[in-house]
Amino acid sequence: MRKLKIGWSEVDITPKKGVKIGLSGQFFERVTDEVESPITVTALVIDNSEDYIINCACDLLEIGDNLNALVKEKIAKETDINPDKIILSAIHTHTSYEYKEISEISPNSSHFFDYIKNLMPSDVKYEELSTSSEKLDPEIALNFLVQKIFLAITTAWKNKDYGYIRNAFGRVAVGMCRRVCYKNGSALMWGDTNDENFEELEAGNDNGLELIYTYDKDKKLTGVVANLSCPAQVVEHRSFISSDYWGKVKENLRKEFGSGFFVLGLCSAAGDQCPRDMIRWVEPESYIDDPNIKRKDVIERRADPSMFDVSGLKKVGKRVSNEILSVHEDLDSEFISETEIKHKTINLKLPLRTVTNEEYQNAVNVINAFFEQNRNKTINFDDNASIYVHIGTIARYELQKTVNEFNNEIHIVKLGDVAIVTNPYELFLNYGNRIRARSRAKQTFIIQLACGCKGYLPTAKAEKGSHYSAYVTSGYTGKFGGEILTEETIKNINELF
Repeated sequence: MRKLKIGWSEVDITPKKGVKIGLSGQFFERVTDEVESPITVTALVIDNSEDYIINCACDLLEIGDNLNALVKEKIAKETDINPDKIILSAIHTHTSYEYKEISEISPNSSHFFDYIKNLMPSDVKYEELSTSSEKLDPEIALNFLVQKIFLAITTAWKNKDYGYIRNAFGRVAVGMCRRVCYKNGSALMWGDTNDENFEELEAGNDNGLELIYTYDKDKKLTGVVANLSCPAQVVEHRSFISSDYWGKVKENLRKEFGSGFFVLGLCSAAGDQCPRDMIRWVEPESYIDDPNIKRKDVIERRADPSMFDVSGLKKVGKRVSNEILSVHEDLDSEFISETEIKHKTINLKLPLRTVTNEEYQNAVNVINAFFEQNRNKTINFDDNASIYVHIGTIARYELQKTVNEFNNEIHIVKLGDVAIVTNPYELFLNYGNRIRARSRAKQTFIIQLACGCKGYLPTAKAEKGSHYSAYVTSGYTGKFGGEILTEETIKNINELF
C-alpha cells in the first residue's frame, strides 16, 4: 500500500443567462432560463498509486448510455486515465438538462415520445409547444455535458495531492417509500393513503447516511462524500433550474467550511423512495397539474413543509448538512493516509423483461382507440402520460424480437474496509438492503443511476402491485434481473473482502 492522493474538482454547468433549456424528468415539457440554484458536476479522485477510483456526480436526472460512453471515449483518447475507473452518477434532479439520450439496446427509441409520433396516423398531429424552438438543442446539450464532465474529471486528476480520509456514519430522515398498497392487491406510485382501502406502504426506508470525509496533507477538511437513499426530486414538477436539496447541502456546508469545500452527493438504492411522507401528506404550495398527486378532502397535518417546493429543499438540505456537521464534530476515528484500493469493473448481462402477446394486443387496441378518438385533432405533450404504458408495451414487444439480454456496467470497489458498488437503475430499496446486509465490508456505499440508465428495477411485490415504476415499460429488466444483480453484487463484494 502507498500513500493516498486525493483530488477534487467542481465544474459549473448552469446555462448562461438567457439560455433556455428543456428540463428532463416529467411527462410535460418545461422550458426555462430561471435558476433557483446552480447545477454542477463534482469529481473526486482517490489514488494509492496501485489502483484508483474516480467518482463523478452530476446534477442531472440520469446518465444516459451514450453520455457515459462519450465521456469515457474522450478520456481514453485524450488522457492516460483508465476510463474503467470512472463512475459517473446522477443525483436524479428533475430540474436539469434535457439532452439527447440514446439507449445501448434500443437506439431507435432514444426519446420515448418520438415513438408516439411514429405510430400516429397521418390525420393526427403532434403539437410542439411554442417555446420548443427556443430551448437548447438536445444534441448541443449532450456535447456540452461531455465537455464539462471531461473537464471535471481531468481537473480532479491534476489536483491530486497527498491527503487523508476518515470514514463515518450518520442518520438523517429524508427518504420515504412512495408506493402505496391497497387491500385489493394493487399499488400506486404517489397513491392516496387517506383511503379506506389503504393497507400499507410497499417498502420501508433507509435513513442511514454513509460518509467519507477528505482532508489535505495538513489535515484540513476539504470535502465529504455522502450516500443516502433518496433521489433529489423535491421540486421535480417546478419549472426552474435547480440542484434540488444537494444545492442547499453545499450552501450550508460552505458557510461553515468555506467556498472551496466539496460535496459529492450520491444516491443509494431508492427507486421506490422520495422525500415526501405519504402518511402525513402535505399539499404543494401552488398548483401542480399531475393527476397522481391530486387529493380530495386533504386533512391538514402538522408535518414537514411542502416537499414540492423550495421550503422543502431548505428543510432537507438543513437536515443533511446538520448531520454531516454533527458527525464530523463527534468523529474520533483515525486519519487514514494509506489504504488498499481494488477497483473492479464488470459487464453484467441481465434478462430483458418481456411482454406477452396478450399484453401487446391489448396495448395495440388501446392505442388504436386513442388515435381513433383523436382523428383530425392535435395531441400534445399532456397526452403522453395517458398512453405511456401502452406505447412502451408496443416498443418492448418489438425490442424483444431481437434482444433477450443486455449489458450493464457495474463497479465494485474496495477502499480499505469500505465497499462501493454501482448499478444503472432506479433500484428499489429492498435490493439495496440485501446487498448491505450480506456485504462483508464494514461499510457499503451503493450508487444507483451510475454509468448508464436502464430505468426502474422493481421487486416481485412491486411487479404484482403494478403501476408506474413497476410497469414493464418502466425499466429494461424486472424481478429476475434484480435477483441476478443483487447476488452478483454481493458475490463480487465478498470476493474482494
